[in-house]
Amino acid sequence: MGLKLKSRKAKFLIAGVLILGGIGYLVYTGIRDTSMYYLTPSEVIKMGEEAYTKGLRLGGFVADGSIQWDPKELQLEFQVIDENGKTRIPVVYQGVVPDTFENGIEIVVEGSYSPAGIFKATTLLPKCPSKYEPAD
Repeated sequence: MGLKLKSRKAKFLIAGVLILGGIGYLVYTGIRDTSMYYLTPSEVIKMGEEAYTKGLRLGGFVADGSIQWDPKELQLEFQVIDENGKTRIPVVYQGVVPDTFENGIEIVVEGSYSPAGIFKATTLLPKCPSKYEPAD
């Protein structure tokens, strides 16, 4: 009887370790996948041809006056600029546009950069405007 009890405890201990390990792995991958590292327009251009070979996250600000929206085709075109406003990359996006998208907002787009110098976005991630942040 003593041997059965030890065997049962060992099984529960192993199962517990496996469950905790699985939860730990899910937490780690969740944090890793949601970290928002992105490249600025200047960094993408400095990459040269390497920028064409992989998916990227491009971050910056929507250039004032650059937004062109075709609601029938659900096609959005705009430019992302660096914080200093010197470097611009045109972006093309097909899909639904978030309500918070507007001139001058900070944005991160995911997609690919083409040799034609256009960033083809598959995801738009606008930063919430400051009107949602608490007043000082």
